[in-house]
Amino acid sequence: MPTAPDLNLDDDTDLLYEEDILRNGYSLKYWWRYMEAKQRAPAKQRNMIAERALKYLPGSYKVWHHYLKDRRQQVLHRRPEDPAIENLNRTYERALVTMHKMPRIWLDYLEFLLGQHRTTVTRQKFDRALRALPITQHETIWKLFVQFAKECPIKETAVRVYRRYVQFEPEGAEEYVDFLLSIGRVGEAALKLAELLNRESFVSMRGKSRHKLWMELCDLVCKHPQEVKGLRVEAIIHSGLRTFTDEAGHLWGALADYFIRQAQFEQARDVYEEGISTVMTVRDFSMLFDAYSQFEESMITAKIEAQGQADLEGAEQLDLDMRLARLERLMA
Repeated sequence: MPTAPDLNLDDDTDLLYEEDILRNGYSLKYWWRYMEAKQRAPAKQRNMIAERALKYLPGSYKVWHHYLKDRRQQVLHRRPEDPAIENLNRTYERALVTMHKMPRIWLDYLEFLLGQHRTTVTRQKFDRALRALPITQHETIWKLFVQFAKECPIKETAVRVYRRYVQFEPEGAEEYVDFLLSIGRVGEAALKLAELLNRESFVSMRGKSRHKLWMELCDLVCKHPQEVKGLRVEAIIHSGLRTFTDEAGHLWGALADYFIRQAQFEQARDVYEEGISTVMTVRDFSMLFDAYSQFEESMITAKIEAQGQADLEGAEQLDLDMRLARLERLMA
């Protein structure tokens, strides 16, 4: 049986509590009464009483939770490198020897670690929590784990955490796409969005229609051609043209913009020509016509500015004349 240390008892009341403990050392009721009575005592005395209680009752969730909460309050405004912080970390580790199936203990510990900004250690503790707890209790851990990923300074670690989260909770896929875009991983975001749209059963948790998601994907791949080389952009746009005929003007313009951003100006011109000849509505025609004319004007302006005041050589002058003739034909 654990023995009581030498105590400086404040008054006769403390002596009564100690006598109760000596007679009923394994009774939670008497320890709890003692701890409640000493709530206003100095921290050192409160900690000593709790530690004594845990020697008798190492499996008591009530005592551990109360003690750890009190210890967190004691170090609330300490710096992460303060020795008291590491002491509390070790206390949490002792608690988890018997409390490893208690999600509240894990959550409090993980929240405490988040404030210490120790990326590797914190990630490892999250992994331990997920291994220790049954899958029915993983949801609460993942909410905090995703918060850790958002704040993580190592983006590769954050992405790996999000990938695992989406495996556990497929409904978080749109949040994952937003996160990838926020850290500049446009290619991965486009791939994930395309994967979602390829699943007929996918339903947006944000209430977005398939039409809206398709348009977001088309805009994404057309505005970032260098980052989405793993996708067949032309096939995606043409699939959208077949599916969403009311967005033909927008999609043809997006495909032309895709080629322009890669300096493939002849392909862009071909797209404009094909789009103008196939659209069925005045709105789509006007949209493409305006974009096409602006494209030709910008090309001519860039050509002239690049040559400056110098006389153009024969081939260059011919190219400029052809561009001007094309613009005049378009505007006629």
